Amino acid sequence: MKVQRKFYITTPIYYVNDQPHIGHAYTTILADVLARFHRARIGEEKVFFLTGLDEHGQKVQQAAEKRGLSPQQHCDDLFPRFKDLWKKLGIQYNDFIRTTETRHIKVVQHVLQKVYEAQDIYAAEYEGWYSVAEERFLTEKEKESGQFRDVKQLKERNWFFKMSKYQARLIEYIETHPEFIQPDHRRNEVLGFLRQPLGDLCISRPKSRLSWGIELPFDRDYVTYVWFDALLNYITVAGYNSNEKNFDKWWPADVHLIGKDILITHAVYWPTMLFSLGLPLPKTIFAHGWWLTGAAKMSKSLGNVVNPLDLIEQYGVDALRYYLMREMVLGQDANFTLEGFIKRYNSDLANDFGNLLNRVSGLISKNFGGIIPVRDELIQEDLEIKNVGENLNSNVHRLIGELRVNEAIEEVMSFIRMVNTYLEKQAPWKVAKVDLKRAETILYVSTEALRLSAVLLIPVMPEKSKTVLKILSALESKANWGELKPSTQLQSHPALFPRIEII
Repeated sequence: MKVQRKFYITTPIYYVNDQPHIGHAYTTILADVLARFHRARIGEEKVFFLTGLDEHGQKVQQAAEKRGLSPQQHCDDLFPRFKDLWKKLGIQYNDFIRTTETRHIKVVQHVLQKVYEAQDIYAAEYEGWYSVAEERFLTEKEKESGQFRDVKQLKERNWFFKMSKYQARLIEYIETHPEFIQPDHRRNEVLGFLRQPLGDLCISRPKSRLSWGIELPFDRDYVTYVWFDALLNYITVAGYNSNEKNFDKWWPADVHLIGKDILITHAVYWPTMLFSLGLPLPKTIFAHGWWLTGAAKMSKSLGNVVNPLDLIEQYGVDALRYYLMREMVLGQDANFTLEGFIKRYNSDLANDFGNLLNRVSGLISKNFGGIIPVRDELIQEDLEIKNVGENLNSNVHRLIGELRVNEAIEEVMSFIRMVNTYLEKQAPWKVAKVDLKRAETILYVSTEALRLSAVLLIPVMPEKSKTVLKILSALESKANWGELKPSTQLQSHPALFPRIEII
């Protein structure tokens, strides 16, 4: 019996106090696209896609107090913003975790007790610089950098996790598992960080200062540091300490998708926690870049945050999904401009993909009464299209497996451009006047190429791709060359992607 493979992908859990912006949308769409591609491998893989919200910590408590609400009421009021946006973006997650849920609290307290009993947690007095905004203590170097807001000196007794105990083991693991932290320059960044002495991690906050968090099971005067709590969400949902069968099936995660700003917490804090628990590490932690406007990272303080909802309302959800996936080279920063968005939309979606649909459907309607033609024998020019088409599915999935998403999309778009060029050169509108069978073959090959491209673009643009397949009466077809059914009536349709005219 063939062993069924699995694919477990996660986004970070987003801070409930944030307004969802294009950075959140990008990571979540990226996870959705990867999950959809893996789900498309019917019979080969089971897929689990997790996202959710981080709802504890000082900033949540302070925001709730300002609103005259309890922290839980504040979280309950804000979390629908994310769920509603994910619905609008067509995100098909398998689970949405909130760190205030009982299932998560139980796991956090179980882990704390287990790590405490393993003597990896101890109490000590600590004095240092504390960033309220980041909710963590800073090194002297970090404090002097001026990059952290709301910094004050604190002296207090706290509980610490023996992170330093696992420093050498983590370095060795990273060096022997090059796929663990990607891309390579982020791996080198983490190794550089680990070449310095690694301190132990303060994992508690006294209730006198912060009451909104998960109580330490071995000291009720303290709550858990928000990062020690939040990172455990990945094993909570997989079934740790609640469903052994599920946990054995899904853990370790295949890909943790994160922004580069939370690299150290995921690539240092998290693996050392898993070492202490005796659990395997995730296969890959992939840190993607930031969306910039001009040369600046999008941030609320700069007032340059792009609201994804505005773009969806104006240009449609699939256009936004396509742009974000096509424009960013995974691992590097990308620059968002409305001009760049419109240029990409018009060139790729209106001129290439949409135009191919318009051409084949228009020519079939005009010359063959809207009935998909039957192909005759293929000549060299047709076979060139067919040969590329036959290899397209495997090429795209290979690139997706390597997390080269923009290249996988370009592979499909390059094929679409090739077919548009083929149509121009073969000129079926002229050929139909002298050789109807040849014109039929040209249009069958072009339409089959369009169908195949639409199937492969479903993970990126689910709505528009399925619209194309519906027009071709091919909704149930797969990414294999030759599945287009001739003698089928084309459905009428408006323009797939109307050009955006810049005034």
